[in-house]
Amino acid sequence: MDPIYERHRAVTVRPAHRGDAEAIRAIRNHAIEHSTALWTQTPQSPTEGAAWLATHLERGSAFVADVDGEVAGFAVYGPWRELDGYRHTVEDSVYVREGRHGLGIGSALLAALITAARDAGHHVVIAGIEAENTSSIRLHERFGFHHVGTVPEVGTKFGRWLDLTIMRLPLT
Repeated sequence: MDPIYERHRAVTVRPAHRGDAEAIRAIRNHAIEHSTALWTQTPQSPTEGAAWLATHLERGSAFVADVDGEVAGFAVYGPWRELDGYRHTVEDSVYVREGRHGLGIGSALLAALITAARDAGHHVVIAGIEAENTSSIRLHERFGFHHVGTVPEVGTKFGRWLDLTIMRLPLT
């Protein structure tokens, strides 16, 4: 059997725990430093990473993909907007460790995240994706997300303006 498929079968998605904070922070910081997936240029410190994860752990909205004993990716959902009128809408984030793309990790994480959001009683999941991130857009489309608009030049990173594609998945 092709080794890539053997690895795909070894992906285990589980709820994140505090001990995953450093692995998750490393994945986030790589995305901050090398991609337009996170629209900041300031890496998280260990204290900031632990606090960020703790918020998601309290709500039960953080998951990791374990491959061969390594955290190979993570996914979280959180409030889309802070006002109570938006309380039934969440926004997702899915990240895969560099060198682990194409193994089904993002799909496994997004599937778990959607199930958890639905089980928690949420109504809609929003994905805000940098418009040139076609891999993430295709991933979300495979799970039934629909493109609802692209907002041009609402962010900046690496000396250029970024467009934000908004996608939506109804859960109920």
